[in-house]
Amino acid sequence: MSEEKVAIYPGSFDPLTFGHLDVIERAAKLFDKLIVLVAVNASKQAHFSLDERRGHIIDICQHIPNIEVHSISGLLVEALNNFDACAVVRGLRSISDFEYEIHMAMMNRDLNPKCETVFLMPSPETSFVSSRMIREIARLGGDIAKFVPPIIADALKEKYHAPSPSTDK
Repeated sequence: MSEEKVAIYPGSFDPLTFGHLDVIERAAKLFDKLIVLVAVNASKQAHFSLDERRGHIIDICQHIPNIEVHSISGLLVEALNNFDACAVVRGLRSISDFEYEIHMAMMNRDLNPKCETVFLMPSPETSFVSSRMIREIARLGGDIAKFVPPIIADALKEKYHAPSPSTDK
């Protein structure tokens, strides 16, 4: 009997884009189980809370039977051990992503020699999309519907364009 192949796809997912979803769907076909790991990144100011991001991913990925969504604030290599995962999945949009990700993959392997990293390219139509760009377009009132699932578009619209409570009484 073969061992279950578990992979982890970590990210801040702030917000989840169609590019992220493309990688999730494709990685889920490659592994028996995919753990989507919503990470706390101390160098980034989150626009959605950890619970909001986890909830968005759970809602959006209901059609994928072999994924679980968890969160992490520690080292990724610790999560590999905790989930008995054999690989980390990372999406690569560009050469600059590759340069950063290859260093991260090498560091993870140094910290945990069993850590393999699988790089997936997003589909061409989503390869230029980043969460940072999506937040900026949404903040300025632009249409983000073709870049993110409806749940995310609605959440960003509410976050950036909800009327603020009146202070005049």
